[in-house]
Amino acid sequence: MNQFSGLKRSYQKNKRYKQLYLLALIPFLFVLIFNYIPMSGILLAFKDYSIRKGIMGSPWAGLKYFRQLFSIPIFPTILKNTIVLSLESMLFSFPFPIILALAFNEIRNAKLKKVFQTITFAPYFISTVVIVSIIFQMFSYRYGVINSFVNALGFESVNFTGLSGFFKPSYIISGIWQGAGYSSILYIAALASVDLSLYEAAAIDGASRFQKVLHVDLPCITPTIVITLILSAGNILSIGFEKVYLLQNPANYNVSEIIATYVYKTGIEQAQFSFSTAVGLFNAVVNCIMLLIVNMIANKVSETSLF
Repeated sequence: MNQFSGLKRSYQKNKRYKQLYLLALIPFLFVLIFNYIPMSGILLAFKDYSIRKGIMGSPWAGLKYFRQLFSIPIFPTILKNTIVLSLESMLFSFPFPIILALAFNEIRNAKLKKVFQTITFAPYFISTVVIVSIIFQMFSYRYGVINSFVNALGFESVNFTGLSGFFKPSYIISGIWQGAGYSSILYIAALASVDLSLYEAAAIDGASRFQKVLHVDLPCITPTIVITLILSAGNILSIGFEKVYLLQNPANYNVSEIIATYVYKTGIEQAQFSFSTAVGLFNAVVNCIMLLIVNMIANKVSETSLF
């Protein structure tokens, strides 16, 4: 009887929060349907998949496709390209949102601040296809803006898109331009929560604006920076597929072929579903290991971590 009464009280207590539970149900179902249920597809990596037989009816292949992955001649190249491109993108693009947020925080004119924020946020909403088209229009051999300027100076046109060294700068710089403003929102929110008494104390001590940024703003947003860095490290092999694929051409395959594009070409174009699933699973496992390692290091160094 006491147990029944306890359950009834618990029900009555939780009934007050039913609207919150219903609100939480939407993201829960979203994650369940689009993140967890599709994970059953990793079985393809261990089977000789046949569309006619289906996933459960196809015979088991064990680690056949993982051995195939590690034995193909191009695997070291695509792994290196993926890691190098990801690290270089992180190295050059990670500081920009922080710098932007600190700069916006120093603007005292509210209207001017909104104008600059809008200008930097806007590129995020431009399609990747449009951004790549802009790159090609600017650097086109015949009609590009850059080559028109070069010709006006009396020099010959340069085939920028035909140079393998053009791929990485175009990918990284366009990524910074597109994402820095939007990514700075997180740091702007963190700066908004800084205790104003810290600025007052710094002003009393005679600190300049730069010293306030260095000794007040940066320490206060360091936990946010660390968490963002951990999450970025957890996606080290998950480079965006669209822009890389659109920027690819025969002249830059040696530096632009990454795991994502290779999975697309083998899985979709060549219909090797089991092999492409094995490649994707390898990619996910490495990302998970990197996340755990960086999280452990961050916890020891800064005492800030995801878990």
